[in-house]
Amino acid sequence: MSTDGSGDRREDPPPPQNNGSGAIASIGGGNGVVSGDSSRPFVPSQRLRLNPNKDHKPDNYDDLQLDFNPSIFSSLEPYLPPSMLSVSREAKVQFMREILLRYLPQGEQTRAQRHREYRQKIISNYQPLHRELYAMHPATFFVPQFLKAINDNTEEGFRSIMSEPSPGVYTFEMFQPHFCELLLHEVENFENWVNEAKFRIMRPNTMNKFGAVLDDFGLETMLDKLMEGFIRPISKVFFSEVGGSTLDSHHGFVVEYGKDRDVDLGFHVDDSEVTLNVCLGKEFSGGELFFRGTRCDKHVNTGSQSEEIFDYSHVPGKAVLHRGRHRHGARATTAGHRINLLLWCRSSVFREMKKYQKDFSSWCGECNREKNERQRMSIAATKLVKFFHTPTHTQAKVCQCIT
Repeated sequence: MSTDGSGDRREDPPPPQNNGSGAIASIGGGNGVVSGDSSRPFVPSQRLRLNPNKDHKPDNYDDLQLDFNPSIFSSLEPYLPPSMLSVSREAKVQFMREILLRYLPQGEQTRAQRHREYRQKIISNYQPLHRELYAMHPATFFVPQFLKAINDNTEEGFRSIMSEPSPGVYTFEMFQPHFCELLLHEVENFENWVNEAKFRIMRPNTMNKFGAVLDDFGLETMLDKLMEGFIRPISKVFFSEVGGSTLDSHHGFVVEYGKDRDVDLGFHVDDSEVTLNVCLGKEFSGGELFFRGTRCDKHVNTGSQSEEIFDYSHVPGKAVLHRGRHRHGARATTAGHRINLLLWCRSSVFREMKKYQKDFSSWCGECNREKNERQRMSIAATKLVKFFHTPTHTQAKVCQCIT
């Protein structure tokens, strides 16, 4: 749903939407299927551990042809039951694959396979304009202060380059202007190729009618490096309660706003644990992001508290980092042309663990409010019980003090 541009009015967000790029359909990163009997039933008693074995060094799965991103298996491995840690790599893959397939019904598997074929067709025919974008080059991509904070890898270092204008929303200078310019040219080149070849492309999600999925035309490896080497270290510090330390897959895309493009973006939550949003340019007016608090599935439609209301104005090259469950939208871009890079970062470990959790008060604003209210009422009830168990003359003195 779109907003009316008012800074004070707000609407309750809709339930989480599968924006055409759900967690399951997008986590595939391989080019085939690992061997094994996929029909073997999953054993319910064999669950992942709630806490990882920090002393265990996981295997590397990059050399296998898998139907999920190899890094997902490396991230999941420390959570395997103790009896599984010493078995063969192939047995581990089969066990973890069965867990992952619980999220991917047969129909989704077919759709994922078609998407891999679609992506391969694009990569085989599209000629990149700036090939230097397709590999990670930190020194030319990032501003020096961001790169230094990443290399230092400390909370103090991260906070030195960041601002937190609203709880859970972090902003910082990230990309050099030249990188933004190159990426804008690459996206424009891709769109020109699409028009000339009359190739029908998939849009980033069901809410955005313009933009492109960067993973689909060859930038997946670079974006994987961006998530693993630069977003995950920050998320480990600031978003650990939503799987920030175990981010293992992503959905990367650009969105476009302005004349003959999308105008605004309705109130929603992202299909991610952590979202990176970077304005690439160009010149524009309007288009502010508005945030209205983080919510779990149960409370996604609840109202906002005053301290949760925050509007942010985009600046080219500057990043916004927030939880995917942080409700937000974009106001109308009233003039010019705005293009943003979005990286939805996901954790398969967190999504598995969340199924067994009932308390989300560490990150859901409404869960936390309810928990505090229960504690307040419990304390009040305890005081009341103590009051009625005190001697009568003491009660009278208390009542006199009250009156």
